[in-house]
Amino acid sequence: MLTVTTVNVNGLRAAAKKGFGEWLGRTEADAVCLQEVRAEAQQLPEELREPEGWHVVYAPAAAKGRAGVAVFTRQAPERVQVGFGGFGVPGSEEFDASGRYVEVDLPGVTIASLYLPSGEVGTEKQEEKERFMAAFLPYLQGLKGRAAAEGREVVVCGDWNIAHREADLKNWKANKKNSGFLPGEREWLTRVFDEAAYVDVVRALHPDEEGPYSWWSYRGRAFDNDAGWRIDYQVATPGLAGRAVKAWVERAATHGERWSDHAPVTVTYER
Repeated sequence: MLTVTTVNVNGLRAAAKKGFGEWLGRTEADAVCLQEVRAEAQQLPEELREPEGWHVVYAPAAAKGRAGVAVFTRQAPERVQVGFGGFGVPGSEEFDASGRYVEVDLPGVTIASLYLPSGEVGTEKQEEKERFMAAFLPYLQGLKGRAAAEGREVVVCGDWNIAHREADLKNWKANKKNSGFLPGEREWLTRVFDEAAYVDVVRALHPDEEGPYSWWSYRGRAFDNDAGWRIDYQVATPGLAGRAVKAWVERAATHGERWSDHAPVTVTYER
């Protein structure tokens, strides 16, 4: 079996003070993809920088204290790639130092950690998000082809910052004009699934469920009322997605036990 977890840690140093290290020590995952690390490797304590039993690849953002992605694997990666430039996709090089994408190769599978820009309607943040999406879709298509030529499967894990369907957020009616649930963003994600032929693994295993949500605002009682969003995905090539046997959100038992505003999303695949 191959078990993969993805989680936006909302600042790894802060998460470590609230229980991330204990969670990492308990997890049975073979690979863990992190987003919003917000630190360079040398800024982290040794137990996070080089945790026992793990091989770690960090891709920090050039902008200090922002973004940052990482992949922890039990097995040493065969290949590591930071960013998605260099493959002939216009605009992709803009994001190579943004701490938003890293991928590693393990035997038979490429595992990537993605932190797609969050966006904000009417601002430069939304324009950045749209530029990222425009470059990332053709990259995904090319990645799928390259992997297939090598007999590999792909899973892109991370905070995609888009709720695809009404079932993917509790208060969808109030968010129709907000970044994360805009028609153009949702259509783009549909293209990832239809044109690029990737599979939303959690939704495939939970086709009729509301959620399961993976992010809840710290404001009000969103967590207690389960007024969340499902924006953390494992998006896989069909061959790997077809071998997914279990997918779940590791939701904390109480608000006080959370170490991030996101919860880990875990999938077990048959090898």
